[in-house]
Amino acid sequence: MTVSYVVSGFAVGLLVGLTGVGGGSLMTPLLTLLFGIHPSVAVGTDLAFASATKTVGTFAHRFKGTVRWDVVGRLSCGALPAALATTLLLKHFGAVSEGISLVIRYSIAVSVLLTVVALLFRKRMQDWLNAHPERQLQGAALRNATIAAGAVLGALVTISSIGAGAVGATLLVLLYPRLTPAEIAGTDIAYAVPLTAIAAFGHWWLGSINWELLATLLLGSLPGITIGSLAARAVPEKFLRGLLAITLTSVAVKLIW
Repeated sequence: MTVSYVVSGFAVGLLVGLTGVGGGSLMTPLLTLLFGIHPSVAVGTDLAFASATKTVGTFAHRFKGTVRWDVVGRLSCGALPAALATTLLLKHFGAVSEGISLVIRYSIAVSVLLTVVALLFRKRMQDWLNAHPERQLQGAALRNATIAAGAVLGALVTISSIGAGAVGATLLVLLYPRLTPAEIAGTDIAYAVPLTAIAAFGHWWLGSINWELLATLLLGSLPGITIGSLAARAVPEKFLRGLLAITLTSVAVKLIW
């Protein structure tokens, strides 16, 4: 089974490197469906994994100057309190109870479908907003909408471990369509570091992190991410995103049914 975890970590890391989609939308359903890991443990372990990997990514983007720290602050104002509140709710209702397990399972399915939408339509939404500047939020409305988006992502990520990647980047595109792709990626990764760290700490407090599983996943995913990143230019992006969208849709249907 350990070898299977390493291979799975490598496969997910390879796809993340090729497509740029967050590992949560791939890893959490994989652990739940293929290996039968309890949804709470799958979510908690993936959050710890994401916290470690996104920290490294933030340093790289900070060095390149592609992080909008003002936007990171606004998102964090909504995301971090929401993550704490969601953790307390999970503690109150029992993170490993059957009822919460079902809620988490459906939350993962919804998050995966949101990721599919983000994959397919993000570029079109950004182009439309840039062509219609009168539709873009400004000033206090933009600030408040960013905080609200952070709160939604904070709750979603804490429950399902999914949302800080493709979904978060899509919300940034809708709110800040003039940001460059590098700034979208850097800002999305940077705000996700404290969010996934707090959410992971909460799941550690709830007892829903499998540290041995985390270590074996990292053992496979790190070289997978490296190889995928190096090979990304050689594989057509539209083909990869289409294939990934079909795969994730199938995963969501399986989770629901």
